[in-house]
Amino acid sequence: MHPSFTRPYAITMWDFSWIERRWPGAGYEDWDQALEELAERGYNAVRIDAFPHLVSADPQRDWEILPVWTQTSWGAQSIVRITLMPALLEFIRAAQRHGVSVALSSWYREDANNTRMAIRTPEDQARIWIDTLNHIAAAGLLDAIIYVDLCNEFPPGAPYLDTDELARAVSRAAPQNGNELRNSITAQPTRKSERVSRWMRESIEIVRGAHPGLDYTYSFCDELTTWAQQDVTALDVLEPHVWMATADGSDYNARVGYAFERFDPVGFDNIVRNGRRVYEADAERYDALLFATLDAVADWSRATGKGLYTTECWALVDYKDWPGLEWDWIKDLTAKGVRRAAATGRWVGIATSNFCGPQFQGMWRDVEWHRELTGLIRSAPIDADLRVGRAGSPAVASGRSPQQGSLGKPLAT
Repeated sequence: MHPSFTRPYAITMWDFSWIERRWPGAGYEDWDQALEELAERGYNAVRIDAFPHLVSADPQRDWEILPVWTQTSWGAQSIVRITLMPALLEFIRAAQRHGVSVALSSWYREDANNTRMAIRTPEDQARIWIDTLNHIAAAGLLDAIIYVDLCNEFPPGAPYLDTDELARAVSRAAPQNGNELRNSITAQPTRKSERVSRWMRESIEIVRGAHPGLDYTYSFCDELTTWAQQDVTALDVLEPHVWMATADGSDYNARVGYAFERFDPVGFDNIVRNGRRVYEADAERYDALLFATLDAVADWSRATGKGLYTTECWALVDYKDWPGLEWDWIKDLTAKGVRRAAATGRWVGIATSNFCGPQFQGMWRDVEWHRELTGLIRSAPIDADLRVGRAGSPAVASGRSPQQGSLGKPLAT
């Protein structure tokens, strides 16, 4: 459904952890308990991975999921097996019982057959989401969904995006000519390119044609200050991910010695040694960099008339319960981001951080800290231009056709 945007959602990100972390003590083995604790802390929305590529391929299959890392606490740090239906529907129902709305996204987790790489076109991207939303609609649960993020942190979060281009590069390159092959492959995809903006536009238009009553977007973690060069007209809302550590002009990770090592503990060893010290030695400058990126995103919202959701944010990208890692300075920094965002009137959903889940006990157990910030979020103003037309019929208010449609068969496994 299209939310009314009367006040911002206090939203958190439970990514793929909601279904991958279900072993004893992992935090999500009892969804009702986890959601009850989330609501107790004042949150009323959660963003999760719907695994659309796997739902579309075979919703009842027992999928073997490979670890994307061993050093952070999201998801499983070893091979795990999941079955998505009816689990996804059961989680959405549980969220409804606790007054928690659901946003859908996907990190396109890799299974043993790498099914995600069958996504070759915007039509493929749309089809898997239509198939997934059809299951939710058939269960009568679409009203629980506040928006759909077709790909987490697009385009770098889309491993399938250059599949065809890479194949063409390989076919053009002379055999065993590595330099020619490397030179023929384009640089990292950018939303400033027509190809990427067309992918977003065409995929959203197709999904919207099948399910016109929802808001659609792609979430972003880069190119946040070059927004004027990006075409986001097809998106209903924007979801930027904003951190001090990666803010435009920030040298924080370089000074700490953190390079997002996914399977090597050296990165977290350097956060233990240097993380707090580097920030506190230059806190005013780092805060200013965070605020500058945050303000740029607010300007993006004003220029486009699109509301902002942020579910990954404010301090460091990666952190965890670990020897030598204290949570107090992380909580202080994230609170600065929350207050700045809430004061702009442009955010319609605000997270306290991307560590708001039961596996991050150092932050999770401070119930009063969560309640203070979620109270601030849920009482923050939203500018009038974002509220206009939000109270009526979704199809009428958005000016969209209510036609339904489908794009055929699921992706091959």
